[in-house]
Amino acid sequence: MPLIGYARVSSASQDLDIQIGKLTDAGCEVIRSETVSGASRDGRGELETVLEFLRRGDELVVHRLDRLGRSTRDVLNLVHELDARGASLRVLEPDITTKGDMGRMMITVLGMVADMELKFIKDRQRAGIEVAKGKGAYKGRRKTVDEAEIYTRMASGNTKAQVARDMGLSRMTVYRALQKLRSNEDKPA
Repeated sequence: MPLIGYARVSSASQDLDIQIGKLTDAGCEVIRSETVSGASRDGRGELETVLEFLRRGDELVVHRLDRLGRSTRDVLNLVHELDARGASLRVLEPDITTKGDMGRMMITVLGMVADMELKFIKDRQRAGIEVAKGKGAYKGRRKTVDEAEIYTRMASGNTKAQVARDMGLSRMTVYRALQKLRSNEDKPA
């Protein structure tokens, strides 16, 4: 029965080494890792790769359940997908496997705890932002869209879809930038 490890951190400032070490010590033959939020499965290419090559009898191994996901629904859906493939999930800390009914129940409870922990993190973040705003220290996220470039490309005759595609933006971002330009032009000088 091949053991396939999956490691995840949320940001580049975090380290995967501890997780990879634990997965290696557990006997994982293959370990896939990525740096991406665990709030949902969106954008988690390495996890999707792991799920694609899991076969009957294989075991997906994670260091802690919150590394697999912070949404109870996502975790339970993953367990269901593993079951459908004849594979199982093993969490190293605490040591739980979905091979038995008790393990499934524990996974459900731990998934709920991870979900609740994510809510607490977001609540603390919101509270911190409010305090920083009160002190005048919070200015919001830095602008990452070059609106002048959007205007220049549109003036050159590009379509909104072309501008969005060429600049790696959504069309909605292009529409917002153009709306902002129009509203600034309508203001008296």
